[in-house]
Amino acid sequence: MRQLILDTETTGLSAASGHRVIEIGVVEIVDRRLTGNDFQSYLNPERKIDPATIPIHGITDEFIADKPLFKDLVGDFLDYVNGAEVIMHNAPFDTSFINNELALLGLDDRLEELCEITDTLIFARKKHPGQRNSLDALCSRYNIDTTNREVHGALIDAKLLANVYLLMTGGQVGFFNQDQTTTNGPSDDNQNFDFKNRKIIQIDLNEDEVKNHQRYLEKLSKVSKKDLKW
Repeated sequence: MRQLILDTETTGLSAASGHRVIEIGVVEIVDRRLTGNDFQSYLNPERKIDPATIPIHGITDEFIADKPLFKDLVGDFLDYVNGAEVIMHNAPFDTSFINNELALLGLDDRLEELCEITDTLIFARKKHPGQRNSLDALCSRYNIDTTNREVHGALIDAKLLANVYLLMTGGQVGFFNQDQTTTNGPSDDNQNFDFKNRKIIQIDLNEDEVKNHQRYLEKLSKVSKKDLKW
């Protein structure tokens, strides 16, 4: 199944209060790889942006005055997301805004009916209970660079969340993360395993896979502060 990391920027905090989407950003993942087949558009919300939100996303009324309406791209958007697993951080927020835009056009489609919804905030709270699990906190925890992001942007944040999601679900960072609890001594599984009868599996890697593995080791070395060679 295709996985799509979706984020929105909006005129305010509540779709129920009449606020609208002003940017949609979606990043595609296939086989745990970013494909580059992204979807992004700024939108004219046909209303004023709440001034309190402008410092957050940096989008002004003047900037979006000549941008397309949601109705101009709804067909392309629905075709793009249909049948995919859509991954969002605090999914109810983005889902409510997308569904509101669909309802305003008189469409019966709802995002949760077209797609499988995954909420990384719920996953993060289970993985890191009692800790801050905002996107910024997770980027910091997983050593993802955010220095080039001056304000929030839907596509920028979707790309950051994609990296968080891949690290959070792949286990690459967790082994050396300070938030993880470590145990001393072998696990019960190791105690019951017969190492003498284990099979050695050799995998031949192509040049790209070797380079990717080397980059992975460099990331682990940075996080663990150890020089890893395997």
